Amino acid sequence: QVQLVESGGGLVQPGGSLRLSCAASGTVSSINAMGWYRQAPGKQRESVASITSGGSTNYADDVKGRFTISRDNAKNTVYLQMNSLKPEDTAVYYCNANVRAYGRNWNYWGRGTQVTVSS
Repeated sequence: QVQLVESGGGLVQPGGSLRLSCAASGTVSSINAMGWYRQAPGKQRESVASITSGGSTNYADDVKGRFTISRDNAKNTVYLQMNSLKPEDTAVYYCNANVRAYGRNWNYWGRGTQVTVSS
């Protein structure tokens, strides 16, 4: 019913920038919030940033000041602008959406996009 498609990952040098995009498609009554998570090999998936439909944002402490999350509600799309990237940011980044559908709230996940920060 709802699909999330991420794009924008790749290989970048330390200090570089990337912009991730995630578009939600399908039957969507409303999107309560969208966000980004990441998972490195051998580690748990962790929240990076989130944004509600009303514009409230939340960031993990280690990305504050470097990453910016934004959204285009008309397009059901969320973005993550990543600046001053560090090797520690290397991970698979997953898009998440909390969606109102079929009379209840659901969490959907994208397939993930690889971000590699290396010199």
